[in-house]
Amino acid sequence: MRSVLAILVLTTFCGAAMAEPQCTTESKDKWIGESEMKLKVASLGYQAKVFKVTKGNCYEIYGLDKAGKRIEVYFHPVTGKVVEEHKS
Repeated sequence: MRSVLAILVLTTFCGAAMAEPQCTTESKDKWIGESEMKLKVASLGYQAKVFKVTKGNCYEIYGLDKAGKRIEVYFHPVTGKVVEEHKS
């Protein structure tokens, strides 16, 4: 019973730690357009393989950084600033 409880607790905390950020509650008419944001992402040196909008209202890319390392980046859709970055 203890091991089941321990697994349940660990799973809960790991899921919370990996939750995506909440970027904005601004309406989409205030967001940078997707095509403009893709250009901005490229100008920052990222090669986006996947570009999407998250449930937390962020622009998210999966791709490569300037050094060719795999990366996941969340961008604020109104300001275009990096909110969170994960290298793998």
